[in-house]
Amino acid sequence: MRRLIARMRRGFTGNESGTVSTEFVVLVPFLLSFITFSVELGIVTMQSAMLERGLDIAVRDIRLGTGTAPQHDAIKNSICENALVIANCREKLRLEMVPTDLRNLTALDPVPDCTDAAEPAKPLRAFIPGGQNQLMLLRACLKYRPLFPEKILGRALFKDSSGETAFIAMSAFVQEPI
Repeated sequence: MRRLIARMRRGFTGNESGTVSTEFVVLVPFLLSFITFSVELGIVTMQSAMLERGLDIAVRDIRLGTGTAPQHDAIKNSICENALVIANCREKLRLEMVPTDLRNLTALDPVPDCTDAAEPAKPLRAFIPGGQNQLMLLRACLKYRPLFPEKILGRALFKDSSGETAFIAMSAFVQEPI
């Protein structure tokens, strides 16, 4: 009986043709996880950078446009036109702009007001165009649904009840006089 078991064991361990090697079994899950993490991180980084780019260009246009008060829809359109790779930008982007005094700085609410698909539509929190020579704070919040929500990075991102995470970009500018 022992000889039979030893012979069977030698038959299984001696011939490696057509079998999965241990290295393959150990490394493939690790490599697939690394690939999904890399793809998700690339998408997150690219969308965040594009939101920052769009906001910077829009704020630059506001600063250079003398005498015109910035309007919500114009700023939102400018951000979305310059943020090249963000899908559904106009539906997913929410802006908040408030005037503040440089000597008595009032910060924006620490909790950004982003859209949430699970909640009813909210009106604008605050969007006050401001006057000449007034310091303005502008915050843009963009919602993004992770590509792999249950993988390594998707699990680490804070998500709301609809499964979306938020990218937030802020900028300050002074409205130039006429």
